[in-house]
Amino acid sequence: MNKPLILLVLVLVFQFSSILYADQFPLEPKSQTTPGELCAHADAYRYPEHIKYCNRDVDSKLKHEIIQTYDRQFGYSIEKMDRNKFKIDHYIPLCAGGGNDVTNLWPQHESVYSITDPLEPAICGKMAEGKLKQADAIEIIKHGKNNLKDVPALLKQVLAM
Repeated sequence: MNKPLILLVLVLVFQFSSILYADQFPLEPKSQTTPGELCAHADAYRYPEHIKYCNRDVDSKLKHEIIQTYDRQFGYSIEKMDRNKFKIDHYIPLCAGGGNDVTNLWPQHESVYSITDPLEPAICGKMAEGKLKQADAIEIIKHGKNNLKDVPALLKQVLAM
């Protein structure tokens, strides 16, 4: 099977499982706490566009605080769930110039990141080739992370660039 078809299958599985767990974890980052943040203090500069790049720097304490915030503020039950089913995701990925600030981090369930993760390296690869500007990359990433059903089409669009 090709990648877009696999992603479509994952989206359908996710949509079914999200009905069962919709109140336990977020399906997308919440704009009130996670609007996205660019790298402020660059460890390097990347791509033809020369965008700031931050190395990954999120400690366990901050990860726990993010989960607590989402549970407390939005009524989720992440702390009661298997922690191995979650990662703390950079809403704007590091490879696209995202930062490590709490406003760029959110608890992402494996049913969500199994859909969105393939989009990130594809986008960053196109940025490295000079075929995609950072602003456009961020728009695509944010759209995908907030509209999971659109990810297969977005990935297809990016790969065709």
